Amino acid sequence: MAHIPIETVPYLESAIYLPMLLIVLEKDQEQIEAGQFKLKRPYIYLIDEARKHAEVDLKKTKAYLKSHQLRVVQGKRDEMFTEYQFHYKQVMDVRRYSNIRLRNQVEDLLKYYLNKASNISSDQNVQ
Repeated sequence: MAHIPIETVPYLESAIYLPMLLIVLEKDQEQIEAGQFKLKRPYIYLIDEARKHAEVDLKKTKAYLKSHQLRVVQGKRDEMFTEYQFHYKQVMDVRRYSNIRLRNQVEDLLKYYLNKASNISSDQNVQ
């Protein structure tokens, strides 16, 4: 019986986490723009750069999924878990993710992409 190759799981999970991250970045930017910050531009720039990197990675993820005939479909959701269906050719694998795990993974990605954006920003300031 065919199964979903284990090496594809990080791509399938990226297809879950990266869209969530982009939503968080968008909402945070809206909060900064509406907030009482004295200097908004550095924060907005940092979020924009983080978003650009995440969008590039999401585009790569989608291309990988398409080229390997993979699909992710969100299934049932409750207070504790969200179900995702991973489709590969004629195979469907259903996995349940703790909403806390999803939040923590997105938070880790947020740190990663903000750090990545910050490094690029500081490199540009040095030149």
